[in-house]
Amino acid sequence: MSKGHQKVVLVGDGAVGSAYAFALMQQGLAEELVVVDVIKERTIGDTLDLEDAQAFTAPKSVYSGEYSDAKDADLVVITAGAPQKPGETRLDLVDKNLKILSSIVKPIVDSGFNGIFLVAANPVDILTYATWKFSGFPKSRVIGSGTSLDTSRLRVAMGKKLNLDPRSIDAYVLGEHGDTEFAAFDEATIGSKPLRQVAEEHGITSSDLDELEDQVMHKAYEIINRKGATFYGVATSLARITKAIFHDENAILPVGASLDGEYGLDDIFIGTPGIINASGLAGVIEVPLSEREQAKMKASADTLKKVTQDGLAALK
Repeated sequence: MSKGHQKVVLVGDGAVGSAYAFALMQQGLAEELVVVDVIKERTIGDTLDLEDAQAFTAPKSVYSGEYSDAKDADLVVITAGAPQKPGETRLDLVDKNLKILSSIVKPIVDSGFNGIFLVAANPVDILTYATWKFSGFPKSRVIGSGTSLDTSRLRVAMGKKLNLDPRSIDAYVLGEHGDTEFAAFDEATIGSKPLRQVAEEHGITSSDLDELEDQVMHKAYEIINRKGATFYGVATSLARITKAIFHDENAILPVGASLDGEYGLDDIFIGTPGIINASGLAGVIEVPLSEREQAKMKASADTLKKVTQDGLAALK
């Protein structure tokens, strides 16, 4: 990856995509940003609007483009897909969004693209797996946003409960980005002290933590019911992963990662801490789960595998 000039192709200029593009402008990430969407007029309008930010942030070439523009891109970010409607689960979107995804990945690969895919469209774990299958890329160069947003939600909720900076809370949501995810409370720490111990000292019971986990898991539904979509949180998560790639950080971030035996799982992309650098996913950090949480991880993986297999079979 060229350090001097970094290029992102964003596919999908809806709520999440445009918020991500705005985050890139604000954070001065990448020197070139191409926005691709089936609604061409919107991408032209958005890029004209976005380029006005650079006089106050950092110079960036930002324009509406096509899949062929991915030929020399470092990163392709996919947010395109049918959005989740009120009352719909992320898994309900599988068939619609697998069809959309298959029409995106092939022309990008055909362009000669040789960078990293970052996938955020839902159901993200399944679409990340499908991107890997459709592209034929090494697993290390296909990353999902996974449980990055859920982990942020968990840390924010714990921060409010304990009156602490969310960035000082070392806790992760693992598993599917969806209804089978779980908070790994048994392994979480605050300043190296077990989170459950800190919680107890603050009068927070196990049932309080269970209730907090439930709120974190269902926060998306609350936001969707009130304003139609969630986008600021996930767009910022994507920008954070982008920064770790472009700055070659070796940062440990919650992502949708390909597993190769970790947690006793393989042939799956699922939410776990991973090491992110310029090569993509440089490694997976396998959290040493308690027996109870290991069972939750397996149940989450079983759900994902079944829906993935059924969805891909229906495409054929």
